[in-house]
Amino acid sequence: MNTMRTVAALAVAAVSATAAAPATAAPALHYKCASSTRDIDDTSYDGPWPDNWKITVKTCAARSGDTVHAYAEARWDGPGFYPADDPTIFDGAKLRVQIKQSRQGTDPVVIERDFTGIEQRMEDSTPGADYVGHYRTPTISHRAGVGALADAVLFLDWQGDGRGYQRHDYTASPVV
Repeated sequence: MNTMRTVAALAVAAVSATAAAPATAAPALHYKCASSTRDIDDTSYDGPWPDNWKITVKTCAARSGDTVHAYAEARWDGPGFYPADDPTIFDGAKLRVQIKQSRQGTDPVVIERDFTGIEQRMEDSTPGADYVGHYRTPTISHRAGVGALADAVLFLDWQGDGRGYQRHDYTASPVV
């Protein structure tokens, strides 16, 4: 009976020691980023008020072994003539994040993903109808050879202009 208690106590102690042991922390990724700003015209509006949106996109990439991680973050300052929280500014908006292999000439896309959550964020205003905000995409990851980079493209489809999505290219991240 005494032996059973000793074995049980040792088993509990071993499990407790394992659970209490600190986990090895994964190294933090070091992202390299670049940003650029565009003044983008609301092509559905032809009135007397200024209608350009100032949109900055920061594109970031990091490498962990053979895997490249990328995300984009957009910040904007829209015109002030829209009503508060106007869900009819766009027929669609999306921010595309790409991981590309850096090559001489055109860089081939390894993987890309569109994030449509930016549309709702851009159509959401402050209570005073200020269209100022930001949106950060989730991170995408993919294996890529040496010399990869991240790129971002903003697509806006203004409601009622009949032009569909218009492409706005932004500066790619540095090579990782």
